[in-house]
Amino acid sequence: MTRQPPAWARKMPIQPSSWRLIGLAAAVWLALSLSTPMFNSVLNYQSMAFQVAEVGLFALVIALSMLTSGIDLSIVSVANLSAIVTAKVFVVIGATNGGVGALVLGVAVGLLVGAVCGLVNGLIITRLNVSPILATLGTMQLFNGIAVGWTNGEAVYGMPPAFLALGSGTVSGIPTPFLVFAVVAGIVAVLIARSGLGFRIRMIGANAVASRFAGVPTRAVLVKAYLLCGLIAAVAGMVVSARTASANADYGQSYVLLAIVIAVLGGTDPNGGRTSIPGVALAALVLQMVASGFNLLGLSQFTYQIAQGAILIAVMGVATLTGRLDWRRFLARPLPTVPAGSIESWDGPDAPGSPTTPIEERHTA
Repeated sequence: MTRQPPAWARKMPIQPSSWRLIGLAAAVWLALSLSTPMFNSVLNYQSMAFQVAEVGLFALVIALSMLTSGIDLSIVSVANLSAIVTAKVFVVIGATNGGVGALVLGVAVGLLVGAVCGLVNGLIITRLNVSPILATLGTMQLFNGIAVGWTNGEAVYGMPPAFLALGSGTVSGIPTPFLVFAVVAGIVAVLIARSGLGFRIRMIGANAVASRFAGVPTRAVLVKAYLLCGLIAAVAGMVVSARTASANADYGQSYVLLAIVIAVLGGTDPNGGRTSIPGVALAALVLQMVASGFNLLGLSQFTYQIAQGAILIAVMGVATLTGRLDWRRFLARPLPTVPAGSIESWDGPDAPGSPTTPIEERHTA
């Protein structure tokens, strides 16, 4: 018989890629701590928490879209347009010193705009059969053009203090943007891992043809997935506008590539079907540590870009070389008395109960 791994190992939600990221995060923290004493200051940690939220939220959108075997390149344009609409609503209703009602109205309209943008992306992809990369590339230009034409390229001001606290406030010393990022990441993680919609999204990303034969309404699921992407992008836009106290159509154009790097670094498969939301959040923190450390050391932005590529290549290389050395497989090694050629892993493709195991064996396992 095959030795089963401990119960705690079977219940651990952390993937091998996340363990590699934890090791990388520890190494980066140690190196930067030894390089500059200012790195471990409370002020630096708060600064990192303020900055990591916006790019982390964008990375969540990329991870979710990649999970469907697609991608959303319009995230920054959606975020900026949603932030501009929110700011315009505040200006129109005179909410500079307004109450909770004005704040809720502005945020609700901004989220609605993000949802509509996501819906447009989903409908173009599913109804017009346009590939996600081309569809969202087109809507990126469309939404950005609307934002620039509406504002003439100028920033919009006039947001109430309660809204600005979303980007500059703290709760018990923890920056509010970081709390928003943590809450959104937790919701997305639960949605993907525990909900029926998340299961269908993973199915479609893994094999869209098989999902259709299994009765999954692929078009409806994809539309919902991209609508959710639009909502998260709208939240990112509000965090950005609250932190900068303005809404601008040109903000954060470089975040798309950085968000893709973070999503892949965090364990998202660009081919679809697999992601790790905790890994994405941890990857965002790792790159933010590198950026803050380089800034304290006086290194240039170009050096940081080189470091981004080097870290991504290094982690992907290690993942490729050690892909068969899964720690769970090590815990499930067969006992010495098991004959050669038997099942080697409790979670492998031939494990009892897996899709490739004969039905008779599944019933007797």
